[in-house]
Amino acid sequence: SFPLPLLHGSSSSPSSPAAPSTSTGPAAAMLRLRSSARLLRKLCEASRPLGRGEAQRVLPTMTRGLSGAASAARSTSLLHPLPGLDLPPCLPDQLARLPTRITTLPNGVRVASEDVPGPTACVGVFVASGSIHESPESAGATHLLEKLAFKDTAHRSHMQIVQEVEATGGNVGASASREQMVYSYDTLKAYIPQAVEVLLDSVRNPLFIQDEVDRQLALTREEVQEVQKNPEKFLQEVLNLVGYEGAIANPLIAPEEALEIINADIIRKFYHENFTADRVVLAASGVDHQQLLDVAEPLLSDWHKGSPVETPKSTYTGGDFRHKAESDMTHVALAFEVPGGWLKERDATIMTVIQTLMGGGGSFSSGGPGKGMHSRLYLRVLTRYHDVQSFSAFSNVYDSTGLFGIYLTTPPDFVAKAVDIAVQELIAIATPGQGMRCSLFG
Repeated sequence: SFPLPLLHGSSSSPSSPAAPSTSTGPAAAMLRLRSSARLLRKLCEASRPLGRGEAQRVLPTMTRGLSGAASAARSTSLLHPLPGLDLPPCLPDQLARLPTRITTLPNGVRVASEDVPGPTACVGVFVASGSIHESPESAGATHLLEKLAFKDTAHRSHMQIVQEVEATGGNVGASASREQMVYSYDTLKAYIPQAVEVLLDSVRNPLFIQDEVDRQLALTREEVQEVQKNPEKFLQEVLNLVGYEGAIANPLIAPEEALEIINADIIRKFYHENFTADRVVLAASGVDHQQLLDVAEPLLSDWHKGSPVETPKSTYTGGDFRHKAESDMTHVALAFEVPGGWLKERDATIMTVIQTLMGGGGSFSSGGPGKGMHSRLYLRVLTRYHDVQSFSAFSNVYDSTGLFGIYLTTPPDFVAKAVDIAVQELIAIATPGQGMRCSLFG
């Protein structure tokens, strides 16, 4: 069996905000008239003919300036560096990949880094905690933790964090998934010590102030309503709910009923139970490993180590889900399991390559590059069946399982045919002698 969620519905774009009003009172009118009069007077003065004496004084000066600029332009070569400008040495044509170095601290935190050339670096904290670890009482906590990232901590206010990140020219972000949380900080290499300190403070010492939680709850409710209006996001979420039994079926997007009961205490309890040292990895790209250890180890060494936690189990079952809504189009997601997930790296890599080869996109993609125009699904489906509005391959990969399938949009009277086409394409890519040749040449 396989998941086949259908959605009859489409999102409506919000109305554009009204343009700001302008002043129309007598004072404003008088100001505009005075400004216009001054401008007109200056234009008249600038455009009047020069007298003979003025021309004799002004024209030679202008001529010397123009000839000097032209002479400087002719004498300055673009093939040589400007004098006094120090340029960094060029990178060699061939660069050997530097090894990934990993150190495990006594409390279980793993520190990994790979130095790469260039002026920038990225540091991230990966926590093995996601919606699969939620209970019915803590449903939605992972979604809210993403919203509450880089807010007030025990040592900094949210405003201070923003100011410190801006001072380094950095960029921070947080992302929640079903199996992990990721916090990242991108900046110049020179600011790595400051970046690591701010990043770890944000991850280790959040306060979860109730007022801030209430603000993020309000934003989350709006986001959940928007997902209901976005067919593709809605189906991607439903695929996990209908395709699995167990932890992966836990919703990543907070259910509306969970948002009515969740609060700062529930989020704080979930955080302390799951954000433990043995489930944390600090990883960096573009950073010397010893430099990273010197900065991070004092900040990580006292992180408490939690009790051993068994990964929640999930079983793929397949199924069918249909949701009716008022719309002219029908949206379909057809998916199958990819056993093994990232733990079977070879199979997961093959699946990623197949997804790229199959490609696809929307019917509007024909107008520009990089939209899947030359991929297998675009050439074999979108250019042949004009009733199909979109047709693309997708994948969701987890540690021990995953989903691979096709998402499509079509009018209701063409749904059966479109689903049949999707099944044929999946069979063809798995048939020896057909898949790769067709993928490369359409």
